[in-house]
Amino acid sequence: MSEASVRAFFATHAPDVPIIDQGMSTATVVEAAAALGVEPARIAKTLSLRVGDQVALVVARGDARLSNGKAKAALGGKPRMLGAEEVEAITGHPVGGVCPFGLAAPLPVYCDVSLQAFETVFPAAGSRTASVELTPTRLAELTDARWIDACTLPEEVA
Repeated sequence: MSEASVRAFFATHAPDVPIIDQGMSTATVVEAAAALGVEPARIAKTLSLRVGDQVALVVARGDARLSNGKAKAALGGKPRMLGAEEVEAITGHPVGGVCPFGLAAPLPVYCDVSLQAFETVFPAAGSRTASVELTPTRLAELTDARWIDACTLPEEVA
């Protein structure tokens, strides 16, 4: 799975979107930003969460932090981060390459409004070295995501 399933997803749904393979680690926000030459905020990180008995993915800008109160209100319950093994088993992607594309099984996807501050963002593409560049709107359209406000930005943390 992983990068191959993401490549297949884009070949079918958005053949105009190239996979960017840096040949170096983009597994963390800081590494991805350095490899791509962009500010960390433009990295679209995908958080794998369990809310009750449901698993969901939340895509947020790289410097945003999940707010327990906002996330609980937006998702209808208290979110818990999944462990690495569970993430890979459920999404089909390794931690560091998790994205909302080419998933092992359909999952609800949510895009945090924090992404809307940028013309384009860089989500992972199923491996620890690959990414894509998309507008936040296109990201949401391709993944059938719902927009939510579940994160706080660094400047909002007192």
